[in-house]
Amino acid sequence: MTQPLTEQTLFKPQPSNKAQTKADMTDSAARAIIGEEARRREEKTARLREARLAREAAAAAAAAKPAIAPKRRKIRSGS
Repeated sequence: MTQPLTEQTLFKPQPSNKAQTKADMTDSAARAIIGEEARRREEKTARLREARLAREAAAAAAAAKPAIAPKRRKIRSGS
């Protein structure tokens, strides 16, 4: 005779620790790579932004210096 149908006998018990399939491993590896690339890109963007702001500040400081007007010679009248 067969066992009575219960939740334990009808369905195979699922292990609590699911083994990763190849697709899961590929997905996690791809996400790790993409995350690392995004982090590096953000670091590079921040570094370039700081350099640009420093360069613009230096250019603004150089442009802010007043230009020295050349001295004019006085012309004497011949009278």
